[in-house]
Amino acid sequence: MMPHIGIVWNPSKTTRDDLTTALEQTLGTVDDRPEVTWVETTEDDPGRGAADAAIAAGARLVIAAGGDGTVRAVAERVAESADVELAIAPLGTGNLLARNLGVPINDLPDAFARALTRDATPIDLGWIELDVDGRPQRHAFAVMAGFGIDAHMITETDDDLKSRVGWLAYVESLGRAVSASEVIDVRISEDGGEPSAATAHTLLVGNCGTVQGGITLLPDADPSDGELDVLVLDAEGIGGWMDTMRNMLWDNGLKRLLPGGGERAESSESTSHHRVRALTVELGEPREIEIDGDVVGAASHLAFEVQPGALRVR
Repeated sequence: MMPHIGIVWNPSKTTRDDLTTALEQTLGTVDDRPEVTWVETTEDDPGRGAADAAIAAGARLVIAAGGDGTVRAVAERVAESADVELAIAPLGTGNLLARNLGVPINDLPDAFARALTRDATPIDLGWIELDVDGRPQRHAFAVMAGFGIDAHMITETDDDLKSRVGWLAYVESLGRAVSASEVIDVRISEDGGEPSAATAHTLLVGNCGTVQGGITLLPDADPSDGELDVLVLDAEGIGGWMDTMRNMLWDNGLKRLLPGGGERAESSESTSHHRVRALTVELGEPREIEIDGDVVGAASHLAFEVQPGALRVR
């Protein structure tokens, strides 16, 4: 028997008619048709409240139909209910969690079919606490969060270009993002230990490791291992960036595909890889913070932690 389904959909990404057509195509002539509750997101509620409404109506499977922001907001709410499962109908630009979990992109009927037929798999959820404009915030992230090049690529990306060419627009902004990413002093404390001093222009904490274009930033990241993976970059000048590229493309890329190529991520002069359950970061000056593709504002104090097995995802 199919569970009661809640479909939380972002009207800026699709229409209910298109979603209904895809769902009907998936269900076909099935006699045991599920009850469906439809809840639309709004600018003020990107998904958490909508997911809450669907769960309150009896949904035990919530499908997030939208981009990464919608998925993240719905995941926050679903993580609070042990008897509710999550599925994704990816409709955004990055679709980061969907890509990391192998959910079909640009194929709504196939995405719905997996949501209705696959067993749920537990995955972790990351949480970040920060102060933005003097106000404390706490957000979940299913993929990655942090500051530096990733956040600057988002803020530097032209929205009109993104609407035309999708994730390739981020590549166009890469040069400006590199220029905006200045090295600053940071203090990092891992798993409650004593803080250590470092320098960085980019720090990413991830539950998953792959971003737009299939680029893997965190090669050891496993969304169900109960840990978060950390990447710290402090490259400066041509030599530093060449070292970073070699580390990503060879040491933690092609080399790992060869026999004896190593099972753990390698660090280098400009890159540092860590695995933690909790991380506190003090920045020498505020930086824009990115969470699963959304920039939430500038902050100088960040606290990360993992919630193991928080989500059951189909």
